[in-house]
Amino acid sequence: MTAYASVEAATEWGALSCELRAVNHRYLELGLRLPEELRALEPALRERIAARVGRGKLDLGFRFRATPGRAAELRVNQPLLARLAEIAQETATHFSGQRVEFGDLLRFPGVLEEAEVDSEGLHAAALDLLERVIEGFIAAREREGAALATAMRERLDGIASIAARVREWMPEIRAALRARLDAKLAELKQPLDPGRIEQELVLGLQKLDVDEELDRLAAHITEARRALGLSEAVGRRMDFLMQEFNREANTLGSKSVDARTSQAAVELKVLIEQLREQVQNIE
Repeated sequence: MTAYASVEAATEWGALSCELRAVNHRYLELGLRLPEELRALEPALRERIAARVGRGKLDLGFRFRATPGRAAELRVNQPLLARLAEIAQETATHFSGQRVEFGDLLRFPGVLEEAEVDSEGLHAAALDLLERVIEGFIAAREREGAALATAMRERLDGIASIAARVREWMPEIRAALRARLDAKLAELKQPLDPGRIEQELVLGLQKLDVDEELDRLAAHITEARRALGLSEAVGRRMDFLMQEFNREANTLGSKSVDARTSQAAVELKVLIEQLREQVQNIE
């Protein structure tokens, strides 16, 4: 499901910020945007995300802004400077007119060194920041998940209501089917064996019977409601249930001999498709 979280913290080396966003996806897919100072952390970041999040297309980004003036903190490489002085003295007899400018010395590679960032300290701060971001991200997902669960339960209630109506209609539909068959038989001039007529009627009613489909729908509804109450990831389980819901709705439609049950099958498919789209949003 979609979610977003971001955190920023001040470290002794500069400002560090982290953001994590996600859109719907059947599997876990993680994209990273890291500054050069945190490149070495990529495996650890991927591992920590995978341990807490099971599904979604995630985008994790870090930004690091060094403290103003810190990059300008320089120190002199004293051993190198001393060696340059020795060289100057050693060559003075050969180049009596030589002059070494102070600026030239500073430009000599390695004489001035920039203050380095403590990589271990910065990495530890980044991992701590990630944990805080993940907590906020999961909290956002849980809020959205609660809203989705409410919407999905409403669709399940709708499916249950339609199934209950179809079950109420079935005795009337069977009686109407029997009446139509009796009317057709009455039009025949040649008398038929009553036992054979009853046998054919029973066979016809069995082909049109949807009690099993309604029972399975009720079982799927019960299981879906139970899954929505679990604290673990249920996205894949709900995916499977949507296939089962569709199978029963299709069978119900194919067995229909009444306009009401045909319309009920269509309404079921609409609600099931709405459920299926919402299932893609949950982990």
